[in-house]
Amino acid sequence: MSQNSKKKLHIPTSKAGKILTNLLVTLAVGGAYFYVSLPALNLQSNDFYSFMILLCVVYVVSALITSGFKGQKEAVSAKEQVREYFRFIKQQCLPVGVLLLLLMAVALVGQVISMPIFRAGAYRDLLAVEDGEFAQDIGQISFSEIPTLDRNSADYLGDRQMGTLSDMVSQFEYSNDSTQINYQGRPVRVAPIAYADLVKWFTNRGSGLPAYVIVDMVTQEAKVVRLPEGEGMKYSFSEPLNRNIMRHLRFQYPTFMLSTPQFEIDEEGQPWWIAPRIIKTIGLFGGTDIKGAVLCNAITGESQYYEEVPAWVDNVYTPELIMEQYDYHGTLINGFINSVLGQRDVTVTTQGYNYIALNDDVYMYTGVTSANADQSNLGFLLSNQRTKETKFYEAPGATEKAAQASAMGVVQDLGYTATFPLLLNISDQPTYFIPLKDNPNLVKSYAMVNVAQYQIVATGATVSQCEQNYIQLLNNRGLVSAEELPTTQVSGVIDDIRSAVMDGNSYYFIRLQGEAVYYSISAADNPVVVILNVGDS
Repeated sequence: MSQNSKKKLHIPTSKAGKILTNLLVTLAVGGAYFYVSLPALNLQSNDFYSFMILLCVVYVVSALITSGFKGQKEAVSAKEQVREYFRFIKQQCLPVGVLLLLLMAVALVGQVISMPIFRAGAYRDLLAVEDGEFAQDIGQISFSEIPTLDRNSADYLGDRQMGTLSDMVSQFEYSNDSTQINYQGRPVRVAPIAYADLVKWFTNRGSGLPAYVIVDMVTQEAKVVRLPEGEGMKYSFSEPLNRNIMRHLRFQYPTFMLSTPQFEIDEEGQPWWIAPRIIKTIGLFGGTDIKGAVLCNAITGESQYYEEVPAWVDNVYTPELIMEQYDYHGTLINGFINSVLGQRDVTVTTQGYNYIALNDDVYMYTGVTSANADQSNLGFLLSNQRTKETKFYEAPGATEKAAQASAMGVVQDLGYTATFPLLLNISDQPTYFIPLKDNPNLVKSYAMVNVAQYQIVATGATVSQCEQNYIQLLNNRGLVSAEELPTTQVSGVIDDIRSAVMDGNSYYFIRLQGEAVYYSISAADNPVVVILNVGDS
C-alpha cells in the first residue's frame, strides 16, 4: 500500500475528537433533513420521532466509522467481531441507544393510549353535531349565489385565462391550487400563479409572483388580478428555498404542527396564506383537531398566529378533517364494541363533499348514510369551515352518486358528466343541483334531482330554466302547489322553439328574438303552444 493511500482518511485519535466529529456529522445530516422534510419539533408529531431516530442512527454509523472499528486486524472470528461490536456500542453510544429506546417506547405507548378502543367517548365528542331544520336554516339561494362550477372546471378556466397574458405566459403558469372562498359576497375560487420552471424562478424571484387568478363560480368568468408594481408575492409553494411558504412558516413556528397552507384573499384583494394549527386532543397522537391558524402575508411574509381567526377567513377546518370527526361521532355513538359488532345507529359520511355559501361563510356539505353504505342517505351535514359549527339535517333519499347517475341518464345521448352535487332548497324540497360537463370540462347544462324521489329530474341550459322545469315536475307530483309555480309574462317574436317529453308531459321551450333565455310552456296547460312556429308573435 502506498503512503498516499494510507493518509486518505484522517480519523481523530482522542475520544473527545471522535465525539465532536460524530456530533458535527449528525448535525449536518439532521440539518439537511430538517430543511427538506420540515418536521415539527413536537412530541405529538409522528414526523418528530422519524427525525430523532434518523439522528440516532446517523450518530451510531458515524461513531463506527470514526472508531476505526472495521479496521481491526485482531478479530479472529465472526463471533468475536459481533461481541466487539456490542462492546463498542455499549462504550461509545450508550446515551444515544438509551435515547433511541426511550423514543420508541414513548411512540409505542402514545399510539396505544390514543386508540379509539380505549377512548371511544372522547373520539365521539370531537365534533358537536346539532339537529337542524332544513326549510328554516337553508333559505332559497338566489341564482347569483349558486356556484355552477366544480374545482376541476374552475381550474380549467383559470389555466385557460393565463393564455391571454402575453407578457406573463412564458414566465408563469397557473398553479392549479385554488381555494373556494366568499369574496365581496360572491363564491369564487382564487389561486396564485407559479413560476414556469426553475430558470424562470431565478430570473423573476426578485419581484415575486405578480398576479393571482379569480374564477367566479356563478358567472364562470375567470380573470387574472395583477398586483401593484413591486408588490409581487414573495412567498408561495413555487419558491424552492427559504421563501417556500411551508419552510418560511416552519422556521417561524418550529413547534407548531401546521396543516397545508391555503391561499385566500381578504376583502381588499390582499393575498394571504392561511395555515391552520393542528393539535392532538386524545392521548399523544389521537383526536386531531384545529386550534386557530397562522396568517401569513404572501407579499411581505409577515405572519401572526390567531386562536380566533378573522371573520374574512373562510378555510380553517378542512372537509377531510370534518368528515373524519363525524365518522368517529357516527361510528362510536353507542361505544366501540357496537361500532364493530351490532352497529346499531352507526352512520358515516358519503364519499365526497361540496361547498355552499351561507351567511358570508363557506360551509362544507356531505351526505350521511348507514354503516353498510347502501344506496340511500339518511340526511346530510353542513359544517362551517371557519368555526366548525356543524348541523345534521334529516332528509332520507338518494346518495349523491345515485343522483349523479340519474342526472346523467337524462342526457346520456350528449355524453355529459355529472359533477358532485350541491344541496339546495327549492320550494322547501331538499334538491341536488348538478352541473353537467362535457369532455373539455366546460359546463354545458344543469340538472336538479329531488333528494327524496331521485326519479324526479329536470335539466336546463340555464339555472333559471332548470329550476322552472324542476318546480313544474314537483307540481305534477303534487309536491308543490300551483301558487308556487314560477310564471313569467313576456312578448316578442319567436326566434327558436324546441320540445321535450318529461315525466309523460310535453314541454315547449321558446326563445324570443334579442333574448338568451328559454321559456318553458306545458302543452297540457297551454295547448296552443303546439301550433307555434319560429317567426310567430
